[in-house]
Formats: sequence, structure tokens, C-alpha cells
Amino acid sequence: MEAFIQCENLVKIYKVAELEVVALQGLDLAVQRGELLGIVGTSGSGKSTLLNILGGLDRPSAGHVVVNGRNLLKAPDAELDTYRRREVGFVWQQTARNLIPYLSAKDNVALPMTIAGMGWAEKRAWTQELLEAVGLWDHRQHKLAQLSGGQQQRVAIAVALANKPTLLLGDEPTGELDSTTAQEILALLREMNGRYNLTTLIVTHDPQIARAVDRVVTIRDGRTSSETVRRVSDVEAALTQNIEASASAPVYEEYVVVDNAGRLQIPPDLREAHGIGDRVTLEATEEGVLIRPVSGKNGRGEETAVTPDEKQSSQEPTEQIPWWRRWPR
Repeated sequence: MEAFIQCENLVKIYKVAELEVVALQGLDLAVQRGELLGIVGTSGSGKSTLLNILGGLDRPSAGHVVVNGRNLLKAPDAELDTYRRREVGFVWQQTARNLIPYLSAKDNVALPMTIAGMGWAEKRAWTQELLEAVGLWDHRQHKLAQLSGGQQQRVAIAVALANKPTLLLGDEPTGELDSTTAQEILALLREMNGRYNLTTLIVTHDPQIARAVDRVVTIRDGRTSSETVRRVSDVEAALTQNIEASASAPVYEEYVVVDNAGRLQIPPDLREAHGIGDRVTLEATEEGVLIRPVSGKNGRGEETAVTPDEKQSSQEPTEQIPWWRRWPR
């Protein structure tokens, strides 16, 4: 099946004064139609840059990026503008980017439809459907000051869906909410994803994101580093019950991503634990590929060397570093 989003060797370079900042350096990513994907990473890893490119707000410097059959690298400006207005919905962390404070919830949702030239009857029906879907039809006449932070984000989700997009992008949509409200918003995003046949990407620092999405992709240094997949049954359970009170903790599977050139990023905790520096040896075994550190520099720039005892122990059966890990949360 052809992916709804396909990024290959994606590069984005910003020029700040006389300096060039590489935000994305060879990122690969595939997202299937209808998927709900979480994207995590440290500040400066390239998460928001990726979202801006997929939303048509920015162009990549090089590489290949196709969304729903549209090549965003080669699309003319007019085509990119049409794509941004008709096919993409945005939910931002800051209320000021989502909503107009002096308009009511109803008028905020209706405004994009008015700009798009939607007919009065259709606009009224669609506005009501969206506000009912996010549970705020009874608050339709309220201004932002009369709504809580969670309610404002619910209105923002309705606004993002006003143009009937196929792609919904959330940039830290729960960043300013408490943990309970954040889980409610994530549950709502999942509900909207299924109800309106969306493909949804959520950039977040929230460590609980894995509880509510199909897959979590980690970006490090401008590349996809790993992905975490949660069992489908656990995803639904997480949205309807208290995980802490659950008799059995959910199980996740983390995979290290190997790009088209065969490169991978070993997670920092494994590098630290096993003394992996800038060089390793690979050994094919019946169970997979065994990675062993060799002399060189470790992650702190210190020289390392394999001692005779370590060399002897390396010839004995050792625990492999797996390509994926399972752990309870």
C-alpha cells in the first residue's frame, strides 16, 4: 500500500545571519492513510520543522516529500497555497494561533468556512456538527475568556477541521494543559481521526503520548531514530480506563529505524550502558546482528580501549543488543 506521507532523505537548512543551521539531515518517514502518529524528540531535533514542511508552511532544501500524491518540494506556490487551505488542519499550542479572542466559539469555527466561500446552510450545519463532535455546542456563544484551557483546545480542533482536511497536524496541542485534560484532548484527537478519516500527526514532549496513538516516532539530530508501537487493544483501553489501576501494564515495542543507506541511531542509554563510542563491530548470528564496541572515543569524547579481559569476555556468549526492546510502563 502506498503511504499517505512519504519522506525520503529530507533535508532542511536555515540560514541565520551568516550561519547555516541544519534542522533536518536525511530524515526518512512513512505514514499510512488514517494513522495517528506521535512525534517526539528534544528541542531542536527537527520536529516542528518537519510539521511545517508537511503542512506546506515551509519547503525542504532537498530530498523527497509526498503527501497524498502531491510532491511538496516541486509544487508551485499557488498549488502549495491551495493544499494548505483545503487539505491541512493545524492545532497549535498557543491559543492566539488557533482562535480569535473577541469571537465566540461558533464564530471562530465558522470563520474559515466564510473565507472559503462555503454556503450559509452548509456552513451552519457543519459548524454545529463540529461543535457537537467536540462537546461544546452548548457553549457556542461563549468567548475565549469564558472557556477553560481544555475547552479552548476543543474549539481549536473544531476550527482545524472546518476546511474538511485529510491531514491534521498538532504542534504541542497539550503543552499548556494539565495531565488529565491533556489525556482528554488526545482522546478527542483520536476520536476525530477515526470519525473524519483523518491522518493525524502530533508533535509533543508529553511522555504519555504512546498511550493514545498508534505509533511514536523519535527524531534525534534531524533524523528518525526509533519508533515505538503499542498493541492496538492497549490503545483503546488507555482511552477508556485508568492505566495505573489496570491489572496488567501495557507493553510497547521499540524499533531502531534503519534508513535507506543502512544507517541507524543507537539510543543514548544503550550507548552509555555498553560503552559504545564512535566505532563498533557487527557480527551476524542466528538470532540477528550483534553489535560490539571497539577502541575509539565514547560519547563524551574520551578515549576507550578494549582490555584483554574485555576481549576474552567478548568471545564468550553475551547478551545481544536487540533491534527492539520491550518494557512495561
